[in-house]
Amino acid sequence: DDHQNRCIGELSFRSEVKAVKLRRDRVVVALATKVYVYRFSDLKLLDQISTQVNSRGLAALCADPAHNVLACPGVNKGHVRIELYDSRKSTIVAAHESDLCRLALNSDGSLVATASDKGTLVRIFDTHTGAQVRELRRGVDRAIIYAIAFDPDSKYVACTSDKGTAHVFSIQSHHTTQASSEKGTAFERTNSNTSSQRHIASSPPNASLSGRGGTTAQGAQPNNAKSNLSFLRRVVPGGLASSYLESEWSFAQVHGLEAPTICAFGTQPNTLVLVGADGSFLVSNFARGGEAERLTFAKFLNSSSDTARGGGGGESDHQTTASTSIPPPQPTSESPSIVTGASEPLPIPPSQQTSP
Repeated sequence: DDHQNRCIGELSFRSEVKAVKLRRDRVVVALATKVYVYRFSDLKLLDQISTQVNSRGLAALCADPAHNVLACPGVNKGHVRIELYDSRKSTIVAAHESDLCRLALNSDGSLVATASDKGTLVRIFDTHTGAQVRELRRGVDRAIIYAIAFDPDSKYVACTSDKGTAHVFSIQSHHTTQASSEKGTAFERTNSNTSSQRHIASSPPNASLSGRGGTTAQGAQPNNAKSNLSFLRRVVPGGLASSYLESEWSFAQVHGLEAPTICAFGTQPNTLVLVGADGSFLVSNFARGGEAERLTFAKFLNSSSDTARGGGGGESDHQTTASTSIPPPQPTSESPSIVTGASEPLPIPPSQQTSP
């Protein structure tokens, strides 16, 4: 309890804790091959899930308290397991052929976005049916995806990678997507090959992509960029090449990110917040498409030379009072196994109490 400056509970494990996800009513702990779900009020174990080796501690917990949805790796490579606790249903999605690198849920838990360790594609699936809703292309070169984020209204998806660029994609409502109703059959605790199409790791057909101009009319939904050679899909036989030519590329980007960076959408419309491991804090507006307009930049960590000289605080070129909730980055491993945090003291069962 931060208000009382004391530990109110402890969860101990025999192996290293990779990640912890919190909500007002849930605590989710990810280990190397297990995910544990606890009730926050009394730390009662509610569920335990076996996973593929999960060195990144991948797990996504729906933020909306009205929906109990959890996403984590499945037991097979590239598979995502989605637990819909309200309807007592599990959905297994064969998202990628290679290992998962990142996953994220939207605000109500109806969509899950995934990326593999190849880092070229971001795929979006309906959590209830397992149907693939969209396939978004970050690039053609391998990359490490640092973060994926939905905006609160599920109109946009953003991602960051080690290429130093943040990408913003426009996504359609999965409720009105025809493909969702056509592809969504039954994925309950079964494997699906619907979404496991391969992509070709070659250069893009043309460096010039259409649709990078953002909105076509004032207030209209922006369109993702597509290859100028997309017309060839009519003559190219179905398969890998056809899928590549139909890829959707980001309509807005933020370049020049110098450190591992996570992202979230801001409280103001059409804004993206980027926080780097070097202490950088950047807010950009992507409404016009293309290179996003930089609104605010600040750096909250001193360089080693400044620290040695006893320099002051971070530097900033603009002050902002807007607050944005940004998830912490997911390291490859963490050693602490203590889960704490509450606004009021919580009762702890005698079996889980420990002496100082």
